[in-house]
Amino acid sequence: MESVSLTSLASEKLAEAHQSHSGRAAHTIHGGHAHELRQTVMALLAGQDLSEHDNPGEATLQVLQGHVRLTAGDDAWDGTTGDYVAIPRRRHGLLAIEDSVFMLTVLKSLPDAP
Repeated sequence: MESVSLTSLASEKLAEAHQSHSGRAAHTIHGGHAHELRQTVMALLAGQDLSEHDNPGEATLQVLQGHVRLTAGDDAWDGTTGDYVAIPRRRHGLLAIEDSVFMLTVLKSLPDAP
């Protein structure tokens, strides 16, 4: 079995985000494009965002550190360290209110193999 310290990874990604001109850093800890389940730890510096985008499948967000705001149309959710939310299956965006790290879990449908 492989294990990952989310606390250590969060600190590492936040340090990378501070060094990045984009103010963000990410690391997929499980899955990827060839898998249905993908889990990614992402850091965003305060004021940085993931602009509005479509949801590729079922998704959840768990705040590991900081404060983020998820918006989907007129709905908004503020999450802080330890909070968890199922992301609505519609266009949405995410803003880091303060330096933040979160784990995004996505379950997408893969096309059937020929």
